[in-house]
Amino acid sequence: MLLSDELVTAQTMSWVKEFIVAFNVCPFAQREVEKDSVRCVVLRSKKMNVALEELMAEVQWLDEHPETETTLLVFPTLFQDFHRYLDFVETAEDLMADQGCEGVYQLATFHPNYCFSGAEADDVSNYTNRSPYPMLHLLREASLDKAIEFYGDTSDIPNNNIDKMEALGKPALDDVFSGCMRARPAE
Repeated sequence: MLLSDELVTAQTMSWVKEFIVAFNVCPFAQREVEKDSVRCVVLRSKKMNVALEELMAEVQWLDEHPETETTLLVFPTLFQDFHRYLDFVETAEDLMADQGCEGVYQLATFHPNYCFSGAEADDVSNYTNRSPYPMLHLLREASLDKAIEFYGDTSDIPNNNIDKMEALGKPALDDVFSGCMRARPAE
C-alpha cells in the first residue's frame, strides 16, 4: 500500500510534536514548530543517487527561502535497511562538504531502526534517533549556533535524553510511536 505524502507528513509532524517537542528531545524544536518554520518534504526516490540530487535541491530551496528554518526530508520507500541508510548518510555528508555546505548546513539522522554503535537493537537509548520513517533533518548551522548560544551548555542533552528514554521505558515509547502512526492529514 502506497502511503500518501499527506499521510506521511501528518505522521512525521505528529512525531515531531508528540515525541521530539513533548519530551523535549530537542530543546530548540518547539520554537520552530510554533513559528511553523519546519518544512517536511516526502521524497519517493528509488535510488541513492536520486536521493542525493533531491537533498541538494532542498539545500538550494533553503538558500532561496530563509524564512524556513529547517527541513525534514522523509524517505518512506527508500532506506528500509538501517545500514544502507547509514551508507547514504555518509555519502550525503561527503557531497554536502564537496558542494560547500560545510558550516552552512548540518544533517541530523533519524530512522525507525536507529541503533547507536555498540548498543543493542532493543536498547531504549536508540529511541532518541528513531522516527516513523527514514529521514534526514537539514539544519541551518548559523541558527543552530544562535540557539546553542541562547540555551547554553548543550553537552548534557544526549545523556538527559537517554535518561528520559529509560524513565519512559520501551512500552511507553512504543505507544507514543504507535500514536504518531495513527495521525491523519487535516481535512
